Amino acid sequence: MADNARAKRLADLIREVVAQKLQRGIKDPRLGTHVTITDTRVTGDLREATVFYTVYGDDEERQAAAAGLESAKGILRSEVGKAAGVKFTPTLAFVMDALPDTAKNIEDLLDKARQSDAKVREASAGARYAGDADPYRKPGEDDDAADEADGTDDTAK
Repeated sequence: MADNARAKRLADLIREVVAQKLQRGIKDPRLGTHVTITDTRVTGDLREATVFYTVYGDDEERQAAAAGLESAKGILRSEVGKAAGVKFTPTLAFVMDALPDTAKNIEDLLDKARQSDAKVREASAGARYAGDADPYRKPGEDDDAADEADGTDDTAK
């Protein structure tokens, strides 16, 4: 079993080789310049590599890019094998990265929270306290006035 540092170095190498080959070596029009390699992970035994990618475009372009990556998988694996110089070249699996969609979802939720905060701010703009501005008793205030207010008499004790 390989150490994690070696797996990380191999993952970085795979990410660079695949990105360069997609940019310069693959002539598939489905891939074009819309595909970006975001991350690569290699298993501990260095046998399998998962390559995460994003596609800028609509769903049709995403499906076309996924098909293009599947068809170019063999070429990309052979290029990784040449560059890595390892005994066994890892198999490549391409997975659409969910990070951009997750980030968009978080931004939408933050916008909704900002709008809700603005509505609360507008509603409280002319509001006043229900009681006094400072509802707490202060030392030195007249205790008899406070006793009359709550209906107790401390002198009877």
